[in-house]
Order: sequence, then structure tokens, then C-alpha cells
Amino acid sequence: MLQLAAFSLLLSLIHVLVPHHWLPLALLAKSEKWSRRQTFKLSVVVSLAHVLSTIILGVIIGIIGMEAANKMSGFTEWFAPLLLILFGIIYVSLGDHHHHDEKVKLKTHSFAKIVTTMAVAMFFSPCLEVETFYFKAGTYGWKGIIAVSAIYLAITIIGITALTLSGKKTMERFRLHFLEHYEKKITGVILILLGILSYFVKF
Repeated sequence: MLQLAAFSLLLSLIHVLVPHHWLPLALLAKSEKWSRRQTFKLSVVVSLAHVLSTIILGVIIGIIGMEAANKMSGFTEWFAPLLLILFGIIYVSLGDHHHHDEKVKLKTHSFAKIVTTMAVAMFFSPCLEVETFYFKAGTYGWKGIIAVSAIYLAITIIGITALTLSGKKTMERFRLHFLEHYEKKITGVILILLGILSYFVKF
């Protein structure tokens, strides 16, 4: 359980630091000349929509993992770690192709319409990397599912909001372009490590 929480925290941090999650929001707010209060509302609503869809799908996957653990405990002891390792290998082999526009401008200038449009778009773009954790979380029962969900929710909303408010300077200062180009490979390594640890080490 401890290893699951630790790796969920690590993956959530990497996920939220990737510029394509928050930089478009920062550029949009700057382009539309929104106040910090409006930018705060935008980032909270959009990140919450992204988190909710990820958690909803994740809970379904977690319940499958939980049922599998209850009925086939011996099977899930090796299948859940194997699943993590396989997904890790897939992510490592995938290329990262993220692009952002330096000049984000929308035709409509209605704050409510823009926020709604962005929120809907993010709701239908759940984080598939995090979903992989939910099957393993399900083997711990509801406490595992809730732990992963709580960590992901807190880190994502706080992180995206803070980074959106700080804007492009954060990316330039900390050189976060690296994460943007290697997000899937880093995610893959984390999944592989968790798979190996969860099979050989029980804590």
C-alpha cells in the first residue's frame, strides 16, 4: 500500500508538471487579459474536470481489480505487477509528441463559454497513465482506490492551478520542456519499477 501511494504521488507530480497540461491555460489567460481571480477559476474548473473523468474511469478499473483479487488472489499477485510492467514497456516505446501554441486566442471572449469549452475538452481527455495504477489499487480494496484518487486529485488541482498562475516563467526557469518531451518514457519507467517492486516487495 505504501509503495502504491508513493508511486502514485510521483506519477501525479510528473503528470502535473508537463507543460501541455497548464501552459495553454496560462497563455489563454494572458491572451484574454484575464485577472488572477479569473485565471484561478479557469485552472480549478478545467483541472477538476480532467481529474473527475480520470477518477471515474479509474474507479471502474479499480473495481475490476478488486473483484479479481477477491476471486483469484493467486492470479492477481502476479497479473497486476505484470500488467504494470507491460504498460510500462508500452509507454517507454511510445514517442512523446506534445505541442503548444505560443499565441492562444479563441473567437469567443465570453469567460464562461471559454471555461466550459475547456472543461468539457479536458473531461473527455482522462489521464490514461494514471488509470494503469487503478487495477493494482483495486487489489488493496477501496482503501487503495481512494488513496490513488485522493493523491491524484490533490496534486493535479493544486499543481495545475499554481503553475497556470505562475505562467510561462515557471517552464523557462525550471526547463520543464524536458518533461514534455519524455513524459511517456518517464511514466513507463515508473510503471515498470512499481510492477517489479509490487511483485517482490510487500509493504
